[in-house]
Amino acid sequence: MSRVCAICGKGPSVGNTIVRKGSPKYKGGIGLHTTGISKRRFLPNLHTVRTVDAAGNTKRVTVCARCLKNGKVTKV
Repeated sequence: MSRVCAICGKGPSVGNTIVRKGSPKYKGGIGLHTTGISKRRFLPNLHTVRTVDAAGNTKRVTVCARCLKNGKVTKV
């Protein structure tokens, strides 16, 4: 299954996981020090929904939660 919304085209995005060591200054420490940075993926909140297309046929579509909430999809 492709991890892309069929309506808006939202897909995975990339970011970083940052590992920090030490205690923060506001708690009386010397501050946080970065000890490692690695890549990660943010996946969209996708749902498989049965919808009705323009011709009146039912079809399974992968849709993100935002499109469902905004009413861009008509469910069966």
